[in-house]
Amino acid sequence: MFYDLFCDLCAQKGVSPTRAALDMGMSKATPTTWKKKGTTPQAAQLQKIADYFSVSVDSLLSCSATTSEPASTNPDILDEIDIAFYGDYKALGDEQKEILRDMARTMRRRREEKEGK
Repeated sequence: MFYDLFCDLCAQKGVSPTRAALDMGMSKATPTTWKKKGTTPQAAQLQKIADYFSVSVDSLLSCSATTSEPASTNPDILDEIDIAFYGDYKALGDEQKEILRDMARTMRRRREEKEGK
């Protein structure tokens, strides 16, 4: 779950989750929302978090993806995009990758809504 990863990063930096959220310009309740809903932040928040903790957005997503749901119900977005770009994905910058991830999430959500999931 993303919340667990966030708490680990906070502990390593020596700040509380609430303090970290406030430092990044988020509501102090934001981390609690991630915990209660089991969600991962949107792209803009992920970038703020990555910058705050000096980690990559990729590392935030890969850790949260492996802990949030089984792979069978949450396919790895990076694999789907890498296949679509025939390996060129790895040459893209972090910002470009995040844009592609957001597009893939939106397409998946729309497909699931159409299918009634």
